[in-house]
Amino acid sequence: MTEEDAVQVPALEARHLTLSWDGEHVVVRDVSLTVAPGEVVCLVGRSGCGKTTILHALSGLTRPREGRVLLHGEDVTGVPGRISYMLQKDLLLPSKRIIDNVCLPLTLAGTPREEAYAKARPLFERFGLAGCERMWPSELSGGMRQRAAFLRTHLMGNDVTLLDEPFSALDALTRADMRSWYCDMARELGMATLAITHDVDEAVTMAERIYVLEGEPSAGVPSSVREEIRVPRPAGGMSAADFALTDGFLACKRQVLTLLR
Repeated sequence: MTEEDAVQVPALEARHLTLSWDGEHVVVRDVSLTVAPGEVVCLVGRSGCGKTTILHALSGLTRPREGRVLLHGEDVTGVPGRISYMLQKDLLLPSKRIIDNVCLPLTLAGTPREEAYAKARPLFERFGLAGCERMWPSELSGGMRQRAAFLRTHLMGNDVTLLDEPFSALDALTRADMRSWYCDMARELGMATLAITHDVDEAVTMAERIYVLEGEPSAGVPSSVREEIRVPRPAGGMSAADFALTDGFLACKRQVLTLLR
């Protein structure tokens, strides 16, 4: 492989995935998608269309009936633990201090506690958690708990992350702040991100590209990608709040909503 070819290899790629809930009834048919290094991509669709089922297959928790999952060009189909996966809830353990919560991926992998602490502590300020190391989860706000959960996910050591509606439990203002913060962090750290959401505003605000799913598996119609939309990202470092007032944002939102009808 030449250096030019290597640059073009997606961080994450799904090729022609066909998935089922019970090994018999097809939920998702022939879905292909890519995520580049440092890119944030969103997957949207109606409730019950199989978005989480796709994340389970990408993370290796389930094996597709057909198709492959590639991580930087390597086939990881059905192999868990290679791609970070963050669920809707922060799942912080109330009996552990924040530093012990975020270090769980390291300590569970056998890293000595002090070594895990040494790796995690320098990241607390970058993740907006400076001074929170010895606090309990109950002492943090919802946004700070999510930051801790993101730090824990980052310490898994993977540069590809799957997000399952991670901001849905937050209030509107905190959710908007967290979207902007996460996108900045993902690009700074070079993390490729695939997020699923029901919130079209969230998808258009966060993503560089959006995959729109259509289908109704409960009625026997497997979901597939209806369209891939490229979001017209603003130049010059425009904030997410200002971008949401632009014609480009509104046109993209209208396009997604039309496809979901």
